[in-house]
Amino acid sequence: MKNVFSVFLIVITLSIAFSQDAEAQRFRIRNRYNSVSVSLNAMNYFGDVTPEADFTSLRLKSTRPSLAISYTRRFYPRLSARASFSWGRITGDDAKSASPDEDENAPRFKRNLSFRNDIKELSVVGIVDLFENRRSYLRRPDFTPYVFAGVAVFHHNPKAYYDGGNATFPNVASGWYELQPLGTEGQYSDADGYPDPYSRIQFSVPFGIGARYRIDKRWDIALEIGWRKTFTDYLDDVSGTYANKTDLKNDEARLFSDRSAESGQPGVVNTGGYPHINGYGMKGDQRGDITDDDWYITTGVTLSYILRPTRKGPKFR
Repeated sequence: MKNVFSVFLIVITLSIAFSQDAEAQRFRIRNRYNSVSVSLNAMNYFGDVTPEADFTSLRLKSTRPSLAISYTRRFYPRLSARASFSWGRITGDDAKSASPDEDENAPRFKRNLSFRNDIKELSVVGIVDLFENRRSYLRRPDFTPYVFAGVAVFHHNPKAYYDGGNATFPNVASGWYELQPLGTEGQYSDADGYPDPYSRIQFSVPFGIGARYRIDKRWDIALEIGWRKTFTDYLDDVSGTYANKTDLKNDEARLFSDRSAESGQPGVVNTGGYPHINGYGMKGDQRGDITDDDWYITTGVTLSYILRPTRKGPKFR
């Protein structure tokens, strides 16, 4: 993922550099125009609660919807800027991440963690068209591939579901629980050696590719795929190692920190009154991969409407 991100940024930088040649200065101001868009996307994530944190780990059963609205301003024959607000959901489940018959994925079934996360994102990106249009929107190309990159801020809130029936935690009611306030990896413990609480507001770098098709003089439709390079490893609330259960703030935190005993896999033992599978649930046992941040990706269709440019005529006294 890091290599893909680096290569794409190089391509974006070169594309923008070539687009700003001397001829671009001849693009008349009156040829600039604005458009509004709505997008329907499929959303996925790459992180700790997938078979592998790369493109090969994409699971169609984990795909969730995403919606976005956008405002785009064309400044030059190839270059536009787009501001967007989007909502989408990502999800992951160790019990559904692979086949139980695959020995290499047995550790994930034993870990037995799951989550869902609703992401609200505000982004600004630059769009570089590969085919230019030096005239008005009425003469834009019928088909235009493009690339984009920018910055985004997003709010996320990982949650997990508990359906009840755990005799170790009889006072924990069934339902969805927000995981960040629980500190499942010891974030709110007074003991030493635990990470600080992560923020639910984060930054990301969106980038991607797309192709836009002209329907008629005012309408376009586009197919687009975009990656989000985030700077957090907690989209799934999983990052480092297990905490000592006695260091956690309450029974809800203890329950969601380690669900290995609920996995139905062999090897359950009881330590200090808390059942778990050997190698899971004890302080220092590996819970996630702290070396790589999480990503999310959107793929979908965008319908755009071009707003009629305002024509300023000469003033007469």
